[in-house]
Amino acid sequence: MISSQKSESFAEILHQPKQWGRVVESAVGAHLLNQAVTGHFNLYYWKEGNDEVDFILENNGKPLALEVNSSQESSTKGMAVFQKMYRPAKVLLIGNAGIPWQKFLLISPETLFKN
Repeated sequence: MISSQKSESFAEILHQPKQWGRVVESAVGAHLLNQAVTGHFNLYYWKEGNDEVDFILENNGKPLALEVNSSQESSTKGMAVFQKMYRPAKVLLIGNAGIPWQKFLLISPETLFKN
């Protein structure tokens, strides 16, 4: 959906790290939002000052923090701040340095709450 209003082709966006990151983050967000109702978890975004975490999943008071990073350049400083403040049950990086986004889109997010 995010690319429907763009003038660039898919091939062009693939070569623009910032634009590609937005597409990947949007795909992950759509997947999480789609699964939130049937998966019985709440979905949030967290930001405090300049620190942010892309997605917070919460089930029975148990938060999980997810950061989408489709390039090697993005900072995960917000994740460290969130982890220190809220002590989530899990923190996961989705992207090149963590769970590949293609693999993440195939899982049921509610399984993340299981050990």
